[in-house]
Amino acid sequence: MNTLGCLDDKVVVVTGASEGLGVAVARAAAQSGARVTVTARREALVQDVAAGIQAAGGTAVATAADITDEEGRHQIVTSALEAFGRIDVLINNAGSAVSGPAESESATAIEQVICTNLVAPYRLAQLVGADMLARGNGAIVNVSSISALASFDRFGLGAYAASKAALHGLTRELAAQWGRRGVRVNAVAPGWFPGGTNGYLQDAEPREWVSSHTALGRPGDPEELANAVVFLASDSSSYITGQVLVVDGGWTTH
Repeated sequence: MNTLGCLDDKVVVVTGASEGLGVAVARAAAQSGARVTVTARREALVQDVAAGIQAAGGTAVATAADITDEEGRHQIVTSALEAFGRIDVLINNAGSAVSGPAESESATAIEQVICTNLVAPYRLAQLVGADMLARGNGAIVNVSSISALASFDRFGLGAYAASKAALHGLTRELAAQWGRRGVRVNAVAPGWFPGGTNGYLQDAEPREWVSSHTALGRPGDPEELANAVVFLASDSSSYITGQVLVVDGGWTTH
């Protein structure tokens, strides 16, 4: 039997799992055998995602919580531990972006983006890492962005790009500190994918623009990113840590 990307009996927490890429990741994890906690702020949506996974024969619970709030972060971890007894994998998928000229980004917007994209994943990694380090086993996958590697020439993404570049640094640092204690930490840097927060790719003109700048000539499919995340979460990547896997169809080759 092919066990590549197998997550049998793993307990996986996926943040930002109410729509878009987060839903694809949660479903892929469940299809790979994981017991999944899906979490996001909107309770009705995460309940629907969990119910869909269960209807397909998977195991999932839903936790509505705000990752930018310390109480919410504790709630996510506590709920997963109560449901499944441990956490094997944390997938920090939730993110926030504000687009516009750097000189116009407000202090409030900058702080909100940094909190969502950097502070929250760091704190969740600390909270979940406590359980992982105590057991000497675990994997964390941070969902970053190719904006950490190259500027999007159509968009101003100052705070977003800065937060994602910092997430790469955090990924390396946690990997270096926790590797000998059994915890692997990696990141994926997605390119252009349609998602709940990205209605941009629904129109023909931007799809053509993205396709013309991408080596494979098209935007990505959410399942293509989900497969990469599942690989890094699974024991198939047992000798990989501290890395950023770019999943962009070759956007960054240009």
